[in-house]
Amino acid sequence: MSTQARPGWMEKPRPVTQAGKVVALVAVVALVCVPFLTIVATSLASPREVVANGGWVLWPQHPTLDAYRDILDGGIVTHALGVSVGVTLIGTLLSLAATVFLAYALSRPQVYGRKPILLLVLFTFLFPPGMIPSFLVVKELGLLDSYASLVLPVLVNVFNLVVLRGFFQGIPEELYEAARLDGAGDLRVLFSIVLPLSKAALAVVGLFYAVAYWNSWFYASLYMESDHWPLQQVLRTYVVAGEGLTDTTTGEGTVNAPQTVQMAVLVLATAPILLVYPFLQKYFTKGVLTGAIKS
Repeated sequence: MSTQARPGWMEKPRPVTQAGKVVALVAVVALVCVPFLTIVATSLASPREVVANGGWVLWPQHPTLDAYRDILDGGIVTHALGVSVGVTLIGTLLSLAATVFLAYALSRPQVYGRKPILLLVLFTFLFPPGMIPSFLVVKELGLLDSYASLVLPVLVNVFNLVVLRGFFQGIPEELYEAARLDGAGDLRVLFSIVLPLSKAALAVVGLFYAVAYWNSWFYASLYMESDHWPLQQVLRTYVVAGEGLTDTTTGEGTVNAPQTVQMAVLVLATAPILLVYPFLQKYFTKGVLTGAIKS
């Protein structure tokens, strides 16, 4: 009796192939970790040691937190950090709420006019407004130099809306029918059935929103004055422009930002997302794979 050969992906990899995978994985990890570790090490080094090593330090001989003290004692970065945290938390919650309600309405076949509304939403995704029309709308609404200008214009992301709508449509229709037979209304169905079954998708969409709000700097440069800037815009001024900021409360500031200060601000801007991601990793992986394993 002849046996058919198993597919290639079921065969045990050869030692050479396994070694190549290990080398490739180590190379990718090094490309990701070494630059970040260099940034952290440079932020902990003294300015004299940074200059002596040509601008970068791989291992500081005498680690110091002076750069972090300088940026946190000045008030500029501290205020910007508070702005970024507030905008990220409030913006993520508002965006999640708006996206959930809209996605749920667009996923229900009995909602009147859902197809024209969906087409209108997708139209904004294919043809986004330009910078000047967006600025004029924000100006006419009186949102200039207000934190609402960092949230309301980007409250609903069409991609996240489509992802949640597809996930809601994938929930078995029998659950909706059983809930309605028990007398549950739309809000009760949403909060008691749909949302508990959508934790993975909500975690993914929430992470997307949080990262987008945290990393946003362009809208702040358009709509906000410098004393209301979030952390990313301050980071851009320190690192890209290579200059300091003037504290509006004291009138003091630095003419330029040394390398240690630039790297310290960069660490502060990166660390929160790195700390949050491990707690959402299991939901993130499950949410990404959900659409792939559905029949």
